[in-house]
Amino acid sequence: MSRISSVLTTVVATTACVCASASPAAATGPVASRGVTIPAFYTPPAELPPGNGELIRHEPLRLGLSLPGLGGRRLPGTATRLMYTSTDSNGEPVAVTGAYIEPSARWKGAGPRPLAVVGSGTMGQGDQCAPSLALERPLTLTGRTVSFGYETLAVYRLLATGAAVVVTDYIGLGATDRLHTYVNRVDEGHAMLDAARAARSVPGASVTAASRVGMYGYSQGGGASAAAAELQRTYAPDVPLVGTYSGAPPADLTEVTKGIDGSALAGALGWSINGFAQAAPVLRDVVEANLNDAGRKALKDISTTCVGDAILGYGFTRSSKWTKSGKSVGEIIAGEPAAQAVLDDQRLGRLRPTGPVRVVTGVQDDIVPHAQARQLAVDWCEKGADVTYKAVRLPNLGDKLLTNHLVPLLTDQGDAVAWLADRLAGKAARSDCGTLPAQR
Repeated sequence: MSRISSVLTTVVATTACVCASASPAAATGPVASRGVTIPAFYTPPAELPPGNGELIRHEPLRLGLSLPGLGGRRLPGTATRLMYTSTDSNGEPVAVTGAYIEPSARWKGAGPRPLAVVGSGTMGQGDQCAPSLALERPLTLTGRTVSFGYETLAVYRLLATGAAVVVTDYIGLGATDRLHTYVNRVDEGHAMLDAARAARSVPGASVTAASRVGMYGYSQGGGASAAAAELQRTYAPDVPLVGTYSGAPPADLTEVTKGIDGSALAGALGWSINGFAQAAPVLRDVVEANLNDAGRKALKDISTTCVGDAILGYGFTRSSKWTKSGKSVGEIIAGEPAAQAVLDDQRLGRLRPTGPVRVVTGVQDDIVPHAQARQLAVDWCEKGADVTYKAVRLPNLGDKLLTNHLVPLLTDQGDAVAWLADRLAGKAARSDCGTLPAQR
C-alpha cells in the first residue's frame, strides 16, 4: 500500500487506456456515484434534438479556482455548463456534457476570438470524475472517491492567450445514462468536434462559425484530439480546425494495454473493457466468457472509480487475476479475432489529419508507450500531414509508476500551449517530417 500511496501523491496528470458492465438504467431521480450526488443537469432528456453539436441545455458554472477581475469580471473567465448532442460509434444520437469558458483576457489577434477544445487526460469512469465537475470542484475527496482536476492549469493557460475554451466530458462521463466509453476514438473525436459546434450557441459566447478552432489533449486527451483531427474532414467540415496538439496519444490500444496491465493505473484496463463491452457486443461476449468472479466484481467496481480510487484499489494489479484461465486480458483478446478487430479498429494514424498537428511523447513513457506514439507521427507524415514532432528525453523516473508518463505533460505544457496559440493566431507551423526518421 505504501508504494501505491506514493504514486498517488505524484498524480496531477494521468493516462489513457483499456474498460464491462451493462449501461446504467435511465435515471428516474438523483444519481449518486460513490457517495457523490450528480447534479440533475447531467441526466439527459428522453428525447434529443436532431443534429450534432446542438445545445440541449446550459447553466452558469462556478469555477472552483478564480479571482476577482476588473469591471466585475472574474479571472480567468465566465464559465457555462453545457449539454449538447453528438453521435456515438454505433451511429446513435447521444447527449454529452462539458463546459465553455469565455475568457477575461482580450483576443489581440486578427479575426474573431478563436476556440480551443480541450480533451482531458484520464479522469476515470464514475460520473463524479467528469472534467466539467472538476472545474467546479478541483478536489473531490470523500473517503469513497478521489478526483483531482489536474487539467485546470492547461485550461487556464489557454484562456490567458485570449482564446475561449470548451472542455468536453466525453460520451458517458458525467452524463448519467451510460458508461463512459473510455478511449473509443470515434466517440471521443465526435465529442470534441461537437463541443466546438455547441460553443457557438452558448449565450454570451464571442466565438462564431468563423472562429479558428484548435484541439488540445494529452494522454486520453491526446488520443481524443488526434481522433478529432482525423475525423473532422468527414464528420465536421464546418469546424475550421487549424491545429491539433496530441500529447502521449494512445494510438495503438493493443500496445497500450501491455503498458497499462500491472501498472499503477491498471484500473484503466477495466475502464476500457467496460466501455468497449458496452459499445461492441462481440467483445462483451468474449469478456463475459473469460472473466472469473473476481474479474466481474472488479470491473463493476472500477466502473464508478476516478483515477485516485483506481490507483488505491487496483494499482499494480495483473489482469490475469481476473480471468478463468490465468491469461491476461490482452492475451485473451489477441486469441479471439473478432474481439481483436474491435481494438484494431481503434488504431489512429490510418487517416490524414486536418491541419498541422503536434505530437509529443516521452521516450521513457511505459504507460502509453513511446514507440506507438512516435509511430502515429510517422504514419501521419507518410499521409502528407504537417507534423511537428517532439520526443521528450528524461531519465527513467520509475517503472510503471506514472511518473514517466506524467512529467512530460508538465515539462512540455508551456510549449504545447504556445504552439496551439500560434495556430489559433493564423501562424504557419513547421513540419518535422523530413527529420523524423532520425528522431527516436
